[in-house]
Amino acid sequence: MSGEIRFVQGNEACVRGALYAGVRFFAGYPITPSTEIAEHLSEELPRVRGRFVQMEDEIASMCAVCGASLAGSKAMTATSGPGFSLKQEALGYAIMAEIPCVIVNVQRGGPSTGLPTECSQGDVMQARWGAHGDHSIIALTASSIQDVFSMTVEAFNLAETYRTPVVLLFDEVIGHMREKLEIPAPGVLPVVERLHTDVPEGVNYHPYLPREDGRLPMSDFGGVHRYNVTGLHHDIWGFPTQNATQIVKLNYHLYDKIENRAHILARWKEYFLEDAEQVLVSYGSSARSARHLVEGRRAKGDRIGLLELQTLWPFPAQLVREKTARAKSVFVVEMNMGQICAQVKNVVVNPDRVFLVNRMDGKLVTPTDIGQIMRVIEGRGY
Repeated sequence: MSGEIRFVQGNEACVRGALYAGVRFFAGYPITPSTEIAEHLSEELPRVRGRFVQMEDEIASMCAVCGASLAGSKAMTATSGPGFSLKQEALGYAIMAEIPCVIVNVQRGGPSTGLPTECSQGDVMQARWGAHGDHSIIALTASSIQDVFSMTVEAFNLAETYRTPVVLLFDEVIGHMREKLEIPAPGVLPVVERLHTDVPEGVNYHPYLPREDGRLPMSDFGGVHRYNVTGLHHDIWGFPTQNATQIVKLNYHLYDKIENRAHILARWKEYFLEDAEQVLVSYGSSARSARHLVEGRRAKGDRIGLLELQTLWPFPAQLVREKTARAKSVFVVEMNMGQICAQVKNVVVNPDRVFLVNRMDGKLVTPTDIGQIMRVIEGRGY
């Protein structure tokens, strides 16, 4: 890739990915285990003529991100569980007003303050349903430092393409572990820039009138065009409406622009699935343990494979169904009570063959945990 090589923490890899994608604004409030993202950006953004603001809380942070994005900057924030909860109202506003931005949630144990310094993957459903009302969301994750970088770039690209907030669901292990990161040279990874309107000054600009390809060109708020932004249901000018036809059309637009592209938005990795009789489905740091176990048992002749999800929402139902179609058993490996497991059971042909492998004590799911569960399922005891 002829770029720079660093030995970095996952949170710093996220920062490097955001800078590669062109982030120029960050607003946030420190919270373990995401604080390093804010710390690094406070140093790096001024060097590229960007802006870093530590707000008084997470609510204000998300609102500031919305404002900065509307004004023309690629914008992001970072937090963990309790802060992610506080951001939900403004996240819903960004969904309704179609404001591109990136929200990083480095997950920790919960509910409430839970386990601030331990790992969890308990915010998967919150990312999907945390904001009220009918809507859809894009949520990505990663299991390695290199993938943290690339998924961060991808998050900004998808946010700009679909004019939507994108959530990066990392976890404490990934955020705090260190690995080699190869930063590609500029231009190696595609970077989607803001699509600005070509409507000239003095001509009516409709902020919510899509082009033929479905994209919505933007005009920097406070620039040459005057238009309205609201969290209410609105028309193509952005003004509130109670017209039933317009409301239904907007609802379907916000949902369909993401859900109808679930197969396009699916990002994943797969290992040994060609002949696998036992398939593990995992994501984030749990996928590292799952891969270790798969490679070990493959060496012993077991026909076992791994599907690592990098897109959690919209849930890649077609992908999961296809990759597990020939499996005798499917094991979902995650650190929660089965949030993705429930989705897998909903889409496979035979949900009775889907089993959950998890830990809830803030400790990483280990190959030993998975091996013990599999021996029980196979009737061989511990």
